[in-house]
Amino acid sequence: MKGNGRRVLLGMSGGVDSSVAGALLLRDGWDVIGVTMKVWPQDCISRAEDKCCGPSAIADARGVAHKLGIPHYVVDEADNFEKIVIDYFASEYRMGRTPNPCVMCNEHLKFGNLRTKARALGADFIATGHYAIIDHFEDRAVLRKGRDAKKDQSYFLFSLRQDQLRHALAPLGGMEKPEIREIARGLGLKVADKVDSQEICFVPGNDYKAFLRGHLGEKQFHRGAIYDTQGNFIAEHEGIEMFTIGQRKGLPGGSPKPRYVVDIDPETNSVIVGDEEELVRAGFEVDRVNWIGGEPSGPVRASVKIRYAHPGTEALLEPLAGGKARVALDVPQRAVTPGQAAVFYDGDTVIGGGWIVRQPAPVPA
Repeated sequence: MKGNGRRVLLGMSGGVDSSVAGALLLRDGWDVIGVTMKVWPQDCISRAEDKCCGPSAIADARGVAHKLGIPHYVVDEADNFEKIVIDYFASEYRMGRTPNPCVMCNEHLKFGNLRTKARALGADFIATGHYAIIDHFEDRAVLRKGRDAKKDQSYFLFSLRQDQLRHALAPLGGMEKPEIREIARGLGLKVADKVDSQEICFVPGNDYKAFLRGHLGEKQFHRGAIYDTQGNFIAEHEGIEMFTIGQRKGLPGGSPKPRYVVDIDPETNSVIVGDEEELVRAGFEVDRVNWIGGEPSGPVRASVKIRYAHPGTEALLEPLAGGKARVALDVPQRAVTPGQAAVFYDGDTVIGGGWIVRQPAPVPA
């Protein structure tokens, strides 16, 4: 999509992806303004060099903006990040669910609050370094998988509404990572070989349990008991916040077969464990569904990803009242996890998605 002198606000994380996105936008005739969100709260202990919420990210982004010859601003979103992302992250675990903070950050901050700031600067578009394709048509926008299958991030953008997608640009969608690094080297950007962060930006060492202990405090955990699927008591536990569906490590021993967490009941603070086959589900429901192209009038077939790293599986989707949908899987899947996003695809096009709701452990016959 050519800029023709139009202004775009580019979210700059200080990494190679958003940096090259800026260069591509300039090449295509956009008037680019770089913005980096300061999102770390004062008590955040995650300030490592590779964090997109850390102070070094601002310095790297500022250096890239200078090299590209574009203005650069820092916007303080720490309070909003705390309320919208970190508090959500903690509260989901407290309700026995496994959160996906990247989706919330994209929807409410990167393509939400920044949009307001973009308008104030005379920009009608937001651009990021996401690996996804956003096709713009006269009356709608279409979200598709990025060309680089290993890096595709369309899953994390499923909750964006039409009014957000129609004003969003993803310049890297048709490229692969090696190409992007090569462009950065050619431009002389010092971030060309910067290592990608593989962690949640505000969780040091990817140790979410330690983060929750520091953020909530031990007294806030919901202690209870561990049972098997027959209802037999196994042991006490220190909080449902410490468990997620499919977990094997950290469970009491004494069983001839490996045990896995198959259900978490937030009403009784119970953790239910069972055999691996008891993790398998043939279907589930989702709520807060976002149908990007409009809700279908009846059941539709799609490929469904039940987590980011999931390859996708064929299913029948049935829209329900109240923003919900029922997902009937052609092939039953392991560890369908409440709180995670289920994203629906028609080929490489994202047609929508929703949040997986709790499926109680099956009652033994």
